[in-house]
Amino acid sequence: MDRANEAELLHEMVRIPSVSGSENALAGFLAERLSALGFRTTIDGAGNVRGEVGGPDGPEILLLGHADTVPGGPAVRLEDGVLHGRGAVDAKGPLAAMICAAARFARSDLARSDAAARIVVIGAVDEERYSAGARYLVDRMRPDAVVIGEPSGASSVGVGYKGNLRFSIGVSVPAAHTSSPAAGAVEVAAGLWATARERFDRWNTLHGGPALFDRALPSLVRVVGDIHEAVAEVSCRLPVGFDADAFLRDLPTGEHRVTVFEHVPAVRSARTDPVVRALSAGIRENGSRPVPKLKLGTADWNVVGPAWGVPVAAYGPGDSRLCHTDQEHIALTEYWAAIDVLASALPRLAASLRQPALAGGPSRTGGTS
Repeated sequence: MDRANEAELLHEMVRIPSVSGSENALAGFLAERLSALGFRTTIDGAGNVRGEVGGPDGPEILLLGHADTVPGGPAVRLEDGVLHGRGAVDAKGPLAAMICAAARFARSDLARSDAAARIVVIGAVDEERYSAGARYLVDRMRPDAVVIGEPSGASSVGVGYKGNLRFSIGVSVPAAHTSSPAAGAVEVAAGLWATARERFDRWNTLHGGPALFDRALPSLVRVVGDIHEAVAEVSCRLPVGFDADAFLRDLPTGEHRVTVFEHVPAVRSARTDPVVRALSAGIRENGSRPVPKLKLGTADWNVVGPAWGVPVAAYGPGDSRLCHTDQEHIALTEYWAAIDVLASALPRLAASLRQPALAGGPSRTGGTS
């Protein structure tokens, strides 16, 4: 693919709406385009589109992006080399860059050398909601290394994402008159939130560091109810090493109901991780200095990383501060730069995974260490 075709692919992807739960049109388009590029292509039971190139020998490298977006966004337009539209950054830009880099690698002599590998590109569904697409993959594959397609910026590598714990505390109290000295349900729920917040703060004092990535960041999302029934909903961004099960078990909620909606642990890879090293080398090879980044949000990495325990890092073009905003846009120059970086990184990563030191399989890092 030349630059014009690479730009056209991304433009078409952004033009096709794919709000979480409605990704079928984009999946069909990507399946056709991947097949035309020589990928062996399928759409799985969750709706994920999968393209595979390379032979059966060598390590399997998964390029895992997501095809869905949040609603809204600016009108799709290409103006002065900048593509505006929902998904341009989060995360159709990274997914398109992965497709283009994998296609370039498959056509190169490197694909038939000591750097040979099986490259699998997946556009997963539902990342913006419950990561249903990534959860579908967990028990159905186990690659040797993973690049997560998220906007890190073309010169940066994502080396970690915070986890998330989302739960509610349901309170029921006996019926009583408002003149009763007994606390009503809403008051009890507010007190339990205060207790939970105090416990999070205590964890930070004992175990947390000065950086936000190393601290529990709780928020009271919602309190609804009345004097008889109430529910307090809490969301907390988790640091590496936070034991959510122990936290909930020790929370003094008495007979009140605790319901967990979501729990994914934090993930972080060392700079010596093979994926981090390969991406960093690719950035240097293309004239920039690599910068490691830690993200306070979550991604599909939080789902697949702990389950697979393989080398992982996140990479993709775009400014993550534009995600979910009405100003979402990406410069084509940065998009093309990211394709070049990935194309440089893939053979390096494949070669490192084939080294004798990794005989018997690559080191299983990239989880919650």
